Amino acid sequence: MQISKKTQYGLRAMIFLARKFKDKKDYSLKEISKSEDIPFDFLEKILSDLEKKGLVVAKKGAYGGYKLAKNPRSINAGQIVEVLEKTTTPVNCFLCGKAKKCASKNVWKKIEMNINKTLKAIKLSDLI
Repeated sequence: MQISKKTQYGLRAMIFLARKFKDKKDYSLKEISKSEDIPFDFLEKILSDLEKKGLVVAKKGAYGGYKLAKNPRSINAGQIVEVLEKTTTPVNCFLCGKAKKCASKNVWKKIEMNINKTLKAIKLSDLI
């Protein structure tokens, strides 16, 4: 499994917002984009996805911006990856005609379970 740029950028943006959580301020796309060197238009889409899933809050208008919807201790890396990556499955066994009889699928399932367990154990607060 290779993590997409979307997810890499999303995690960086969330870490940025986690570092600023105590400020209780909204940060504009421009501020986040510039600070984290994330393409502006791509960041807008990423934060929109994270907002839809309740991980960030967006405030519209000239003085608007983004901030975390919850304390960084309440958000884990798994939640972010789940929104942006859609799956952590290293191999899609359903596409293979041998899925029911394949012994190697247990390897991929264990890898997926360990990836998810690790991501869920990492809180945003651990990364700031």
